[in-house]
Amino acid sequence: MRRARSSAAAKPRGQKRPGASGTAGAPAAAPSASSASRARRSTGQAGGASRAAARQPSAKRRPRQSSPRAQEAGPGQPPPELPPPPPPPAPAAAALPDLGDQRERWETFQKRQRLTFEGAAKLLLDTFEYQGLVKHTGGCHCGAVRFEVWASADLHIFDCNCSICKKKQNRHFIVPASRFKLLKGAESITTYTFNTHKAQHTFCKRCGVQSFYTPRSNPGGFGIAPHCLDEGTVRSVVIEEFNGTDWEKAMKEHKTIKNMSKE
Repeated sequence: MRRARSSAAAKPRGQKRPGASGTAGAPAAAPSASSASRARRSTGQAGGASRAAARQPSAKRRPRQSSPRAQEAGPGQPPPELPPPPPPPAPAAAALPDLGDQRERWETFQKRQRLTFEGAAKLLLDTFEYQGLVKHTGGCHCGAVRFEVWASADLHIFDCNCSICKKKQNRHFIVPASRFKLLKGAESITTYTFNTHKAQHTFCKRCGVQSFYTPRSNPGGFGIAPHCLDEGTVRSVVIEEFNGTDWEKAMKEHKTIKNMSKE
């Protein structure tokens, strides 16, 4: 009897507690009364805080301020248009130099010719420096290249028979670089050179016409094609043959061609 009691009393000591790991299918222990009361208190506090936040009045929205134009127009009307900005001030006229007694005469000349001060000065300088010359204008076939040149109305034309001049019939008259002005088409011009590369055979990239170029005989000037000039300024033409096939000998024997690009 004593042995049976002792074994029965030892059984409860060997059982594992409910919810311990390693026991499959054991029912979870029910929460104690103290933990349940704590959970109810925390839930009640959170609910009270949310109800208090809901009872607080929301921030008042500021009324939209209308622009002064809208206030002037009144409710339901479009705002009036702003007046256009004032025009920019006109550039100040260039001050004339001290012309002395010729000031009034100069101003009258400007008004009569409808020229600016610079334009009037250029006209008078051209008339004086290019005395006995006329202003020719010309260009390529498509019109991309345009130029003006001061030269005599009686043109002295060279007809060269070198390899390239013969193929393209390069008849030309020579002027100093200061008397030539490219009016437009610098971006439309391309250049061909060969042999010594001193002659710059410039022509239009679009239509292929060479209306002027830089000759080997006068690298400081331009050779102008008379057949590319506009009509109305050429009075007469004299053609001189130049033996370009023997270029060095022809240059030594010619007396004036070297100086045609000098002022």
